Amino acid sequence: MSRPRSESEYLASLIPPSVAAAGLSRRGFLKGTLGAGAALSLSSLLAACGGGDDGGGSGSASQEVTFGSNQSDAVPKKAYADMLAASGLTVKVNTIEHETFQENINNYLQGNPDDVFTWFAGYRMQFFAAQGLAGDISDVWGGLSGMSEALKKASTGEDGKQYFVPLTTYPWGLFYRKSVWEEKGYQEPKTLDELVTLAKQMQTDGLIPIAFADKDGWPAMGTFDQLNLRINGYQFHVDLMAGKEAWDSAEVKKVFDTWRGLLPYHQEDALGREWQEAAQALQKKQAGMYLLGMFVGEQFPEKDREDLDFFTFPEIDPAIGTGAIEAPIDGLMMRAEPKNEEGAKQLLKFAGTAEAENVLLKANNTVIGASSEADASAYTGLQKKAVEFIGSAESIAQFLDRDTRPDFASTVMLPGLQTFIKNPNDIDGLTKSLESQKKSIFTS
Repeated sequence: MSRPRSESEYLASLIPPSVAAAGLSRRGFLKGTLGAGAALSLSSLLAACGGGDDGGGSGSASQEVTFGSNQSDAVPKKAYADMLAASGLTVKVNTIEHETFQENINNYLQGNPDDVFTWFAGYRMQFFAAQGLAGDISDVWGGLSGMSEALKKASTGEDGKQYFVPLTTYPWGLFYRKSVWEEKGYQEPKTLDELVTLAKQMQTDGLIPIAFADKDGWPAMGTFDQLNLRINGYQFHVDLMAGKEAWDSAEVKKVFDTWRGLLPYHQEDALGREWQEAAQALQKKQAGMYLLGMFVGEQFPEKDREDLDFFTFPEIDPAIGTGAIEAPIDGLMMRAEPKNEEGAKQLLKFAGTAEAENVLLKANNTVIGASSEADASAYTGLQKKAVEFIGSAESIAQFLDRDTRPDFASTVMLPGLQTFIKNPNDIDGLTKSLESQKKSIFTS
């Protein structure tokens, strides 16, 4: 499937209204080509877990609305439950483990999905909307306020209709515990050389420099993204994701070679560890840093979250700088022909309000709200820093598996990066294989 619309439309600015409300810069806040995500799995688990019968069409809002959720971890699960309870609707929640939901989304949507389900903005949404697997909610958007035009674009399919309601966003960066760094006298590194020097000092001090986990395959994508953005720049990165650059090029080989040099400072046995376990190494002060999204705070007790801080991935090439970041957008979609269309749209309209976001953010302060009308006065120091961090970015990507075709991300890049972690010394063989598979997929 080719990318919808023109490339220029996918280089439009994308900034959360909460950032705009804070009066921060909109300069060059580019959203890029947003990812399609989910693996095209043969499993029918999610389809079997969908709500009710196969019937579609409108129903009464007083009827039960079924809700498919990937928010399986404790903190976001409670936040979503609180938000749904505040809607005043009768909602039956079908929560599936996060990675299982992602990997089986295609069969889920082609089977018997719930009326409303959690998903992601941009290309990941557009991919399924173009297949007729998502419902048009343009009329819902007609009643929303507090959403920027940029967020509306990120919620719009290639046909110009809206299929997504944004809820939250969050930045990726290198997270650490302030108390540990203050005790050890560590300073945030500004360059790759400074990062390596810091990592060596952490090893001397008995710490794992960088917590790391890739059992589920996707966390390592974030490391690749950060290195590629720093070494080759934003435009090369989005072009690579779009299949326009070669994976066996000197530019990509440099990314893997740089990563190979950093692997000795990463937590060992990453392929046997889930991200939550790596986060707990940071929480327990066993690791000095962790490259992840701000949701890392979900693994911290509430009292410890103010001890979290982060910095952007350091500069590698002064000509490239550090202006490019990643900040994914999460939210809700509606199935095509929902059993209870009226109720589904009422739920989506509620989800787009400040009231809904305020309830969600009260229970989960590891993200920031999409709506400019959400109450930011109760934001933690980390949330306020996230708003500033996103607002000052020169360009923004969503994430590897949100910025490229779903079949390429799941069937090529996920196992490819795991192969690299197991054997980082065959970069030529790896990149040749990635390029060969890319050509096959992007020309099909």
